[in-house]
Amino acid sequence: MEHFYVWRFNRWKRWLVVILFALFTATFIWFERDGSFSVFSNKEPTALTKGNANESDIALTFNISWGEERVYDILKTLEEKNVQATFFVSGEWAERHPDILKKITEGKHDLGILGYRYKSYLDQDIEEVQKDLKKAREAFDKLGYDDVNLLRPPSGHFNKEIIEVAENMDYKVIHWNVNPNDWKNPGTDSIVDTVMKKTTNGDILLFHASDSAKQTASALKTILPGLKNKGFTFVSITELINQAHAEPKLVD
Repeated sequence: MEHFYVWRFNRWKRWLVVILFALFTATFIWFERDGSFSVFSNKEPTALTKGNANESDIALTFNISWGEERVYDILKTLEEKNVQATFFVSGEWAERHPDILKKITEGKHDLGILGYRYKSYLDQDIEEVQKDLKKAREAFDKLGYDDVNLLRPPSGHFNKEIIEVAENMDYKVIHWNVNPNDWKNPGTDSIVDTVMKKTTNGDILLFHASDSAKQTASALKTILPGLKNKGFTFVSITELINQAHAEPKLVD
């Protein structure tokens, strides 16, 4: 036999419960990622994973940590489709390819930092993370990009402490919420299908422009006009951040 417990409250106690529940709801926000739920306070350090869900704007982002061949085809496709994107590049890569970095910015794309070395911050002491972020900033400053404040930690690995360190160094941590895993080269059709089915208002899409992503440029030729036809507008991460009601989240 199943047993049910019934709480009996008088009127003032019931109202107290309602008020407390409302306060809890206002303070904490639940969200789902990869089948798990996380909770965070609005006052906690946060990472941006999605823009305004009431707006049709979406952000196309690319990670680059090595190689120099695939990025040209991607930049050409973006130019042909008149789409603005945001490129997160490692400091090491930027130092080796200043000409490509110039081509990215000349195309009016946003620029973000992918750390200096492409090594997970969760595998490093917090002091090493600070040094890596400082070295990355110095690398971009020397190349003439002294206003870069968008950060995507290597492999998207971070926690509350890492976000706090980044924010103290005036970085804005940027994550994503649509990932077709294009670097695994699952097939052009697979990449297209994943993005077309999953993309909703305010989403941040993750792609790669490193040489490992052999099918990305081809997939974009279908994805970009396809998403436009569905009513989406491509904007930079900076523009997404500036929109009202963007949703910062602490990702576990």
